[in-house]
This record gives sequence, structure tokens and C-alpha cells, in this order.
Amino acid sequence: MSLTVTVVAGNPKPASRTLDAARLVGLRFADEVGEVDVVTLGVGLLGWGDEAVKSAVAAVRASDVVVVASPTFKATYSGVLKLFLDQFETGTGLAGVTAVPLMLGAGPAHFMAPEVFLKPLLVELGAVVPVQGLYLSDRTYAEPGSLDPWIERWGPAVLASAGASKAGAA
Repeated sequence: MSLTVTVVAGNPKPASRTLDAARLVGLRFADEVGEVDVVTLGVGLLGWGDEAVKSAVAAVRASDVVVVASPTFKATYSGVLKLFLDQFETGTGLAGVTAVPLMLGAGPAHFMAPEVFLKPLLVELGAVVPVQGLYLSDRTYAEPGSLDPWIERWGPAVLASAGASKAGAA
């Protein structure tokens, strides 16, 4: 079964390490991933009805797996990511989508941020979040093997959830 995987990077800098890390995680679940670099949507995020934002929302909704990534700002996710996620309806906006919360940070002090802040938001939007959120060092995330422990532990559950959601939609 082939899965549609999209990565969403909510970093105020385009083409960021956050996007790169999300891409690395997404590529562990599919050979190709769609990408939404949220900051490139610009002022369209500040209201409703912008065509580029609607297209990005539609791409995320059509995904089997979405990796939602943010740098750690003030111990939580970025404001630009929140602006994008506000485009989804509460309870149903991400229904049928398996989500992986991912956050990058400079040190271990905020390692619970994906679990405590980002995961509840994704669940509020209707996503299935079957696994522990992933926190990565913004300096070492790309080192060979850095994702292996998390993927080995949680990857099968992500795939099972996405497969079950896809089978249920068929």
C-alpha cells in the first residue's frame, strides 16, 4: 500500500532545518513527500479564502500521514504554524489523517514540547496521533542513525494507523 505523506514546516524562515528534519522523517514512511513550507504562504495565513492556503490545506487533508514540524519557540510551537493550523476546522479538519508531531530545539530542556503542546492541537483538529511526539536537536537531527530509535519504536504504529485510516476510507 502506497501512502501519501506530507510534511508541514512552521518555521518563520523558508527552507529551514525544520523543513529538512520533517522531510527526513516523512521519507521514512514514503519514497516521496509533499511539502508545505508554511512561511511561504505569507499574508494569506492572516485570513480565510486565500487560494494558496486553501491548496496547502487540501494537500494536508488528502494525506495519509502528515509530519507537522516546528522549531521550539518560547517552549512551544511557532506562531506561523498556529496560523496555518487555524485554517482547519476543529474536530474534523484533519479527520482520517495520521499526524506525527515534530519539534526541533537547541537542547533537551523542551523535549516534551511536541507531546505537551503540539500533539493536543493536532488531536483537537481531528488527527489521529498514535505515537509519542518527536523532539530532535537542531544540530544533530541529520546525523546518520539519529532517527532510527524513534522510527524503530513508533514507525510501525504510524504505518498501521495510516493503513487503517486508508482502508476505512476505501
